[in-house]
Amino acid sequence: MSLAGLARNLLWLTLVCVACNSDVPVPASTTLPQGAVFTITRVATHPFLARYNLRLTVRGEAGCQAEAELFPDTGRVSRRNLYRVADTMYYVVGQYDARVVDLDRCRITLTEFHVLETGTTFLGSFDENEGREWVFLSASQRPERLFEKR
Repeated sequence: MSLAGLARNLLWLTLVCVACNSDVPVPASTTLPQGAVFTITRVATHPFLARYNLRLTVRGEAGCQAEAELFPDTGRVSRRNLYRVADTMYYVVGQYDARVVDLDRCRITLTEFHVLETGTTFLGSFDENEGREWVFLSASQRPERLFEKR
């Protein structure tokens, strides 16, 4: 094989590998002032398309830990906004699902959008940054982006 052919094959292989999603779990976390840690772990389910499974893990004080599977990302809908409702009550809201996190009871529950309280405080988003890395972006890093409810 010629050097030009080898270079062409190497370039093709590099482009294919760059375009592939890894099925390695990628966590994004934030620690709240009272010590609770919220993590959403994203795992690719398709090698080329933006398809991911999402898992929310919350660790509170005194060993509290709760976990929940979130609605999967079936095409660029991984983002989840985090809101504080009260000192020990939080919402994790996505395009198609909303979760209530109760740190007092160490519980995560699925809820309907219409029962979410107003007057909450936006803390940030679990989302991709400009480099397409899965991270937590605090409210000071990026303003709230609301979801289009259909």
